[in-house]
Amino acid sequence: MKAALIGHEFDRGLLGHRCWLELANGERIELPVERWTAPSDGDEVLLRACSGPTIDIGCGPGRLTAALTFRGVAALGVDSSRTAVHLTRRRGGSALHRNVFDPVPGEGRWRHALLADGNIGIGGDPVVLLRRAAQLIAADGDVLVELEPPGRGLRRERVRLRPGDADVAWFTWAWVGVDAIAEVALRAGLRVDWTTRHGHRWFARLERS
Repeated sequence: MKAALIGHEFDRGLLGHRCWLELANGERIELPVERWTAPSDGDEVLLRACSGPTIDIGCGPGRLTAALTFRGVAALGVDSSRTAVHLTRRRGGSALHRNVFDPVPGEGRWRHALLADGNIGIGGDPVVLLRRAAQLIAADGDVLVELEPPGRGLRRERVRLRPGDADVAWFTWAWVGVDAIAEVALRAGLRVDWTTRHGHRWFARLERS
């Protein structure tokens, strides 16, 4: 999957430097690097929802993985960036350098799978990603996702990271709005249990349908 090929491209943002996604039409989407690297308003929605073993898909610098660990919740971050794994471990969390579509420990036994900070866009196909997340959780487990605000629908675009080398590879990314998550989840064999908002951030809990 292309997720494995682009992990290192996000390293600049993981280290706290400003960066953005550039679309083919020239549009820029600023990445929330400040939120990646420090506790953020709204994180508590996800942290409170994690009552058992949690796999944090695309853990980045590990703020959520580490926060869960400090609360006594077993947590494992998975990221295709070695920098992300290093930063997560440095914060006191456990992390694995791996593409989430490859075998990972505890498949089918995780109580929760996290897709925070827009990570539902990994690979460019949210249905495929949610199907994979569903394979990782136990029968009574759930997938906790962060979404775009209502009215955004489902959007898939070819993008590249900026700043970056002139020949940096283009890849596909996706965004899912609150209004689109029910259909996306249904196609992945999941259903929406709840959605909620905290400030400017939106979240949903998905369970098996």
